[in-house]
Amino acid sequence: MILVDINVLLYAVDAGSSHHAIVKPWLTKLFNQPDGVALCWPVISGFIRIGTNAKVLQSPMTIEEACDKIHEWLALPGTRLINSSSHHWRLFSGLLKQTRATGNLVSDSHLAALAIEHGLELASCDTDFAKFPGLRWINPLKP
Repeated sequence: MILVDINVLLYAVDAGSSHHAIVKPWLTKLFNQPDGVALCWPVISGFIRIGTNAKVLQSPMTIEEACDKIHEWLALPGTRLINSSSHHWRLFSGLLKQTRATGNLVSDSHLAALAIEHGLELASCDTDFAKFPGLRWINPLKP
């Protein structure tokens, strides 16, 4: 099972993205696997926040479209919604300190900690994830 980052979801739905042609089929294949995709609340809320923002996307989604897309993904049999456990703070704070995280690396640390605590691989096009010790990470843009 693979925990998917916001950028992967956005590239898959944004036909105007230069990464759309690569990421959409990759993600579609993953969603069609029996135990393929893990989603979490920070990714879901980030997808809606960025996907509906006209300052970020040329063709932003409406709130209805963004919510419908999340609903569609969560309804797939191979999708699992994950949450943090009682060990999350220990993992999260450890990654923050190990990477000396500031700015955007703080939210990346949270996502990395979620993946590690659930034994998941993380899929992201953000190369900053290579900084996290113990994280299994893949970039759908790299064959």
